Amino acid sequence: MKKRYILFALAGLVLASCKKQLEEKPYSILTNTNFYTNATDAQAAINGVLSQLQPQAYYQRTIYIMTELSGDCLVPLLTQNQERIDMYKLTYGPTNIEITNWWQNSYKLISRANDVIANVPKINMDVTARNNIVGNAMFLRGMAYFDLVRSFGDVPLITAPIVSTSDPNLLPARAASSAVYAQVISDLKYAEANCLTEDKITSANKGMVSSAAASGMLARVYLQRASTKFADANDNQNALAECNKVINAGTYKLMADYTDVFNWDKKYYPTQTENIFSVQFGNNSTSTTQNITIRMFSPAGLGGSGSFTANPWLFNSAYFGPDKRKAWNVSNKVGTTTVTPYIYKYRDPQWVSGSNNSRMNWIVLRYADILMMQSEAMNNINPGDPTKFDGLNAVRDRAGMNAYHLTLANTPTASAFIDTLAKDRARELCVEGHRRWDLLRWGKFKSVIQAVNGFTAQDYQLLLPLPQTEMDANPNLKPQNPGY
Repeated sequence: MKKRYILFALAGLVLASCKKQLEEKPYSILTNTNFYTNATDAQAAINGVLSQLQPQAYYQRTIYIMTELSGDCLVPLLTQNQERIDMYKLTYGPTNIEITNWWQNSYKLISRANDVIANVPKINMDVTARNNIVGNAMFLRGMAYFDLVRSFGDVPLITAPIVSTSDPNLLPARAASSAVYAQVISDLKYAEANCLTEDKITSANKGMVSSAAASGMLARVYLQRASTKFADANDNQNALAECNKVINAGTYKLMADYTDVFNWDKKYYPTQTENIFSVQFGNNSTSTTQNITIRMFSPAGLGGSGSFTANPWLFNSAYFGPDKRKAWNVSNKVGTTTVTPYIYKYRDPQWVSGSNNSRMNWIVLRYADILMMQSEAMNNINPGDPTKFDGLNAVRDRAGMNAYHLTLANTPTASAFIDTLAKDRARELCVEGHRRWDLLRWGKFKSVIQAVNGFTAQDYQLLLPLPQTEMDANPNLKPQNPGY
């Protein structure tokens, strides 16, 4: 039962005891019947959903273990943490603890979101505020299911709270990936229609989801689904339409200085115009959750653990010409000492050397990504359209690469465009949690990992194995993904 409890995070499940000697008279217990009563409760509930993104075993650290180690930009310390080494070397299996963390925390997020979606609509409160809170929960549930379906393929699809041990969703079977994608799109469309625009999010609620975040995430979902065997014929056109919504609204734009994207004194709109949705972390206080990532990426000479380093190709050959991003994103220097290249882009002047604490937010979606997704969708729709380069060239311009514009003359085919896009996204979105999904979407995962890392990826490794603990707890999850 412990494993089943962990699997679906059934924190609200109350089991009655038949032992009279254990009976007590509680003076205060929060349940779905006495908690969801007013607007304050609703806001507290969605804050609880958002906070589920913060654990180290989720969007504070596991995110880049899942998405970047099995890519070509990040390398783990090869003398410890076998689960990380296995992700990098493609030797991961069903007992990998990081894969288990990814699964379990995704379902915890879904469970919390389901509670909000089920209970907040019953509250008598301002309708716009209520719909915004439900829209936030829909976005987060959709994002979690998107992570799961990209990672594991067919997964259990649970869209309501589990309230008893007789609930059929306590031990659910896997739903088809096509159905999971359909649910993700439905959730994000609700969020798009009901979340507030960025300028309407109050200072007290900074970090909540905006309608544009839902549009951007929808674009990402449509692009990814377009690469699957169950793609919809309109996926690329829909992805382009969602990108255009964000671009044409004019709310967001590229920060003039690339480094300001990662300036944690400029976290919030309108000072920060590029970051559309980020997982929020606080300062070095006991009342907020801080981020361990800077310590993980910083070498010992900077007071970090050096747990992860930059892939050599990222430092040695990814950047060229006058590209300003290299000096910010990667380095091989600590003072005048040459060290193994490391990821330098995540910095915080207030970070205490040697500590786990920084104010760094984990950026989930930003405007540069929107521009590049727009270009990708246009290439998929009409490779001969010369305007497909506009988004990519705007991102290059900000990096000081004005003299290296892309055109049909130097990038004449659809495949040449994807080859260039693969490098451009590595340069711009360096270790921001996209690389595995990008390579899979373009059908480049096996060839890039072989060429850059020297590891042979098998077809079955395009999906991750379902965690063994979950397979043991729930016989309805069988069969395991092939190859594991």
